[in-house]
Amino acid sequence: MLNFTNSCYLKVENNIYMTKNAIAWIREDFRIEHNPALSYATQNHENVIALFIYNKADFDHKREAQKWWLFKSLEIFKSELSKYKINLQVLAGDELDIFSKIKKKDDVSIYWNKIYEPDVIAKGKKIRDVFLKNEVEFKYFKGNILNEFQEVTKNDGTPFKVFTPFWRTAEQIYLNQPPSKNYIVKNKTKAINFFKNSIDLKNILPNKKWYEKFDKYWKVSENDSQKILKDLLEHKIKDYGTNRDIPSINGTSRLSPYLKFGQIHVNTIWKKCNELKSKGIGYRKYINELGWREFSHSLINYFPEFLKGNFRKEFDKFPWAKNEKFLKAWKKGMTGYPIVDAGMRELYETGWMHNRIRMVVGSFLVKHLRINWIEGEKHFRNCLLDFNKANNVAQWQWVAGCGADAAPYFRIFNPILQGEKFDKEGIYVKKWVPELNKVPAKFIHKPWEMEIKYQEAIKTIIGKDYPQPIVIHEKARAAALDAFQSLKKK
Repeated sequence: MLNFTNSCYLKVENNIYMTKNAIAWIREDFRIEHNPALSYATQNHENVIALFIYNKADFDHKREAQKWWLFKSLEIFKSELSKYKINLQVLAGDELDIFSKIKKKDDVSIYWNKIYEPDVIAKGKKIRDVFLKNEVEFKYFKGNILNEFQEVTKNDGTPFKVFTPFWRTAEQIYLNQPPSKNYIVKNKTKAINFFKNSIDLKNILPNKKWYEKFDKYWKVSENDSQKILKDLLEHKIKDYGTNRDIPSINGTSRLSPYLKFGQIHVNTIWKKCNELKSKGIGYRKYINELGWREFSHSLINYFPEFLKGNFRKEFDKFPWAKNEKFLKAWKKGMTGYPIVDAGMRELYETGWMHNRIRMVVGSFLVKHLRINWIEGEKHFRNCLLDFNKANNVAQWQWVAGCGADAAPYFRIFNPILQGEKFDKEGIYVKKWVPELNKVPAKFIHKPWEMEIKYQEAIKTIIGKDYPQPIVIHEKARAAALDAFQSLKKK
């Protein structure tokens, strides 16, 4: 890194002296609007360097799909920051090692926005201690969340375990806060570098080129997130309550990857939603989705064991099945249940899956196949562009019945009925499972019931052109209920 020992200190209000140079540490905040750390750095320092640290341990063999989104985010944000005369430098390594090398003599202050994950918070405390030891000025700010999780508790100070009272309380706390500041990013007069050995962004991309098709489905930028939000509010939110369950139509917000990487702040979404003159059931349903995101972050911080295993400890004795053949069929979308297979293929093709279908494929894995939810959580983590640790673990435990305020285990989605209810004509299925294109709507969610002469007539032989169901729904359901009952006997 470069040494700025010859630079002067700038005098700001209240007789506080600040360094001439600042580093805005970028993590999950690839945006100009509502970026407290970046704004503060540009408002109070002559020169600003944006820094992203690529820690391979956080991504390799864990979050392969998100490497693509990260690459695009860095590429686009670097271009956006250059308009403000701010360089974005990307280093590879461990955050603690890199920051340990910065000393007081380097004449630089460091700012960042918080991330609400226990391991990230723990590392942040170590980094803070290094800065204190090295006498480096630093400051951190509220992250991409409506309320700090410590702010939302019951009257007795204990954390909530049930969503509805949590969100009722959290909404009121947020509404009672003063309006958020308008975080302005100020133009700098010259762009400088602080670190040596910035990496080539292409080194972040996965070795396997399966991600290349993502370009067909996503535009990764802050500007695009604003367009998507505008489209949601103008065309979707009125009917969001019903349309969000129909996978064949574009009825969901699709903002989740942008929220994960911080191309948009949840405060911006909330504010725009509340500017709506007419607030119907669609508005309420969507706002509640933001609430579940808040609730998940509260759970993993008050109960960090949530991230490592079952929240309901009786499930530690659940007789999960180990079946690599079934797990592989589920991942590849070859279970013989069209609505399940469509969802799994959509995931692999686009890096995203419709929310209703996420519940269906999740239920199928943990109840029809009785495979531990942890296997599903790992697969989603690796394939989802919108993977969020709190949401992913909370949603999988909700489906499995072992989480906080979870769906009971004995509520088992029937994949046939789910398909018939939410994809009546099979439009979604035929999009992602094209080998079933000629199957009539009557049989699209149970093609094995077609007489063989009809299969031959449309040249779609079940067992050859498309697999037979790997399990029979009625038998799998009974086995799942027996397994659940066994918990009560232990």
